Amino acid sequence: MLGRRFEIVARRRPVHLVVPGSGLAEVVAPYAAATGPGDLALTSGSDRLVARYDGSAAWLEVTAGGRTTRHRSRRFATSGPVREVGLTLTGTHLTVLTRGPGPWTARGRYDLRGRIDTHAEDWLAGLVADAPVAGRFGQLGLRDVRVVDGAPDGRIVLSATSAGPGFFDTAHTSLWEVEPDTLTPTHLSDVFFRRPDKPGVYGDHATHVLRDGDRWLVATSTWGDFEKKQRPVRVTLASTTADLLSGVHVLDTEPLALPTDTLRSVGVWDPHLARTEDGWLVGFVSATRYFRFHPALAAGPALDALTLRASGSGTETEGTTLAHLDGAWRVLVSDKVAQRFPVLDLDLHETGALDAPYPTNIPWPTLVPVGDSWLWVTFNGSPRGGRLPGYGTHGDLVFLRPASASTV
Repeated sequence: MLGRRFEIVARRRPVHLVVPGSGLAEVVAPYAAATGPGDLALTSGSDRLVARYDGSAAWLEVTAGGRTTRHRSRRFATSGPVREVGLTLTGTHLTVLTRGPGPWTARGRYDLRGRIDTHAEDWLAGLVADAPVAGRFGQLGLRDVRVVDGAPDGRIVLSATSAGPGFFDTAHTSLWEVEPDTLTPTHLSDVFFRRPDKPGVYGDHATHVLRDGDRWLVATSTWGDFEKKQRPVRVTLASTTADLLSGVHVLDTEPLALPTDTLRSVGVWDPHLARTEDGWLVGFVSATRYFRFHPALAAGPALDALTLRASGSGTETEGTTLAHLDGAWRVLVSDKVAQRFPVLDLDLHETGALDAPYPTNIPWPTLVPVGDSWLWVTFNGSPRGGRLPGYGTHGDLVFLRPASASTV
């Protein structure tokens, strides 16, 4: 396994502002969208969120607390004649986009924090639209890809971060099935989270989903309202018997207490769980500051009794992934600085490296056994949505196979 060269065989990029076939009745978190040829509105009670288009430019109007404000970007709002207008609510961020000619491009964005509590469940339950098409927000790109361990019937199911039109707090967790021959991804579900320490529903992501007996365990990173000084990233854990492979879900979570007492840690993310004969292993990332981070590994007889087994090295090394390779547990990571994929033992000492091209950003080393071979599913940093959203709209799904496989 470790001596085999992988090569890129396909790239896929499903882009949808509105999840096909969805409606606003399915919106259980602040991730909603509307599309149409002209003005669009999302309304809850007396709050009204509007995208305006006058035939040559697009902008936003927000009515809340008895006050209406207009938000028009001089740099990005002028778009000329377009075929379609989009309005998205992702976390606290409201965005107007246009497309045709060309792909979806953000023309204006406004942060609703301080004006509307978009995470409040009663506010979300009252959401209605004045638009031809409206429903759950989909994605501009996919990243943070992990195998859903224990998917039934040998299906290849992945958890992913559905990128929104902006930084990490515009994204959320989604599940996808991949057809192994055509490498076509199909959207199965969206998963959102309640926190134990605050009300509301959040689009937390960088998630691992694991089948454990008759339940799903879902470990995720609290990126949904990230603010490095006030809300550092932590890891939470949910347990559910619901069918996560379809529909939309809100899961109640508890903190997953990752042992960082001996580390200079300001935040943890990218959890990956594995049940072994000796108990549990949990790989994660620990940051010494934002954004300087390295892999770490915890172990214990139960997920509420973990101790730190090892702390690794690196300054931008993440995607900590547990894999059973060549008869032993290994830890796979992605090292952005060195542009490589080290393979580590359980003491986080390097034993080798995966031989593969290194896409942009920090692509994760997610290996999927397919018959007697392997499929590697990762992502890149390719943006979408124009210059306004900035970092966070990535990426393409990137598929690799051992070098003898043909390109799809």
